[in-house]
Amino acid sequence: MKVKVFRVTGLMRIKGEWQKFSLEVTDVKQKNAVERVYSLLGSRHKLKRSHIRILEVKEIKPEEVEDSRIRELLNTDRIVVFAR
Repeated sequence: MKVKVFRVTGLMRIKGEWQKFSLEVTDVKQKNAVERVYSLLGSRHKLKRSHIRILEVKEIKPEEVEDSRIRELLNTDRIVVFAR
């Protein structure tokens, strides 16, 4: 399975007002990317799922990635994990 990049856009309710968001996440399936966005926004902003509205999920090409961390991750040859 190949890792894909998804751009997820939508609205999140913070302090009673709806604000736009756009996140780029990597995953194998679109469904998993949406779950990751719910998790990220929930942990960063203490939001419930009912305060997050996903408007669009779009698979993007590596050349279209704007997030520098994801761009660097896509350009790596290998990842080494040290277990303790």
